[in-house]
Amino acid sequence: MSQPKFGVLVFPGSNCDRDVVTVTRGILDCPTRMIWHGDTDIDDIDVVVIPGGFSYGDYLRCGAIARFSSVMQSVKAHAGKGGYVLGICNGWQILLESGLLPGALTRNQHLQFICDRVQLRVERTDTIWTQGYADATDITLPIAHGEGRYYCDDDTLKRLQDENLIVFRYGADSAGEENPNGSVEAIAGICNGQGNILGMMPHPERAADPLLNVGEAGQCDGLPLWKSIAAQVKGAAELVSA
Repeated sequence: MSQPKFGVLVFPGSNCDRDVVTVTRGILDCPTRMIWHGDTDIDDIDVVVIPGGFSYGDYLRCGAIARFSSVMQSVKAHAGKGGYVLGICNGWQILLESGLLPGALTRNQHLQFICDRVQLRVERTDTIWTQGYADATDITLPIAHGEGRYYCDDDTLKRLQDENLIVFRYGADSAGEENPNGSVEAIAGICNGQGNILGMMPHPERAADPLLNVGEAGQCDGLPLWKSIAAQVKGAAELVSA
């Protein structure tokens, strides 16, 4: 079976799209196509990645304009058929605005842009995105956002907890502060019930190249996520063709 194919969305203002391509094409050696926001044909794509940045300049509300892009209708259809979708930082904001995941992302509690490395607890290692991590793993990933404070109402929070949909939680940043942006329950990433959609604020693509040495021991703590989804797609295809 050939390698799974990644599609990386590109909006006016995206700035992490090429970082993702560096990982998927350069490190994983997977075919990768950059998809302009006005395109609608993504039938050849296995994993859609909505990258970080400032789609449409974030002039209205982060992700609020991008949700209306032509490509997002195709992404919704892709997800509805069980296709894999990953939203990182601004990509998570777009997923929330599009209704593909519940909740909202608001201004950081200190009303300041945060650019730092943070510790994360991988709350679930049984998802298709995190199967490459050991149980109860603490990892280090970069964050860079001004509106990353996750919020949801009590009913939604209860559903996230009851259905075990919280995938990542914040630990300490470089200054030792727990939950640096004030997210409810220190939530840093969630998935949908089926598990094929993941939204997260930290940047796994910025901690996947050995040259960066982001982890405390010089490890690439973001790389297992990319390897996990690539292995999942390849394995699922092999089972179907067997």
